[in-house]
Amino acid sequence: MPAITTLRTTIAAALTDNSLYSVFSFPPATPIANSLILTPADPYIVPTNNDRTTVAPMANFTISILVPLLDNQGNLAGIEADVVRVFALLEASSIVFNVGSVSAPSVLSIATGDLLTCDIAISTLTEWS
Repeated sequence: MPAITTLRTTIAAALTDNSLYSVFSFPPATPIANSLILTPADPYIVPTNNDRTTVAPMANFTISILVPLLDNQGNLAGIEADVVRVFALLEASSIVFNVGSVSAPSVLSIATGDLLTCDIAISTLTEWS
């Protein structure tokens, strides 16, 4: 299994909190409420050669947080609680991350209903194999 696949599943495992949401280390066929989805960001992999002797890949991911679209106050509080939990779990993990900004919540309309969603950008150095 490529190191990037192992990294993606390790990050998803680090974000697991079954009392709040389901975690997907890949884009599910149908997004569901109360879930986190870890997907590759654009650019996905950026080669880095800071010391000019080795080339290490920087992997960029997006953590999408999805909650049900019930009412403005309840949904916003729910997504804020999930964002705080994600930051706490990232901090507690053994993986070194660069965490970017959190996007403003937006509505995702899908066949199964409307969801409120926001994204967190993260990056981490990894290896090729």
